[in-house]
Amino acid sequence: MATPESKVKDKIHRILKGAEAYAVNYIGGQYAKAGTPDILACIDGRFVGIEAKAGSNKPTMLQISALRHIDSAGGLALVINENNLTYLIGCLHDIRNAKSNYEQFDIYTEVNRDA
Repeated sequence: MATPESKVKDKIHRILKGAEAYAVNYIGGQYAKAGTPDILACIDGRFVGIEAKAGSNKPTMLQISALRHIDSAGGLALVINENNLTYLIGCLHDIRNAKSNYEQFDIYTEVNRDA
């Protein structure tokens, strides 16, 4: 039985495949880095980390930290759920100028808690 999050991941992968992106599911383990996004991709030379969420689920503090690191290194750091798949599509149309969206899901940073 597919979980709600796995259904979101499937939709993300279909979108990435249509954009001819290189994309893989990241599966954690004993030697894995905690918080690494679910999907790692490269699109027209730009690194993209995508944390897939279902419904109103939010990224963990470790996941936000990893996304922040990707963003600060020049990559695109995204949180994608079934309600914002169109944001991913828009990013793919203009990958060079696409902006990370993880901050709107960050419930840990003081600035975002007060917003």
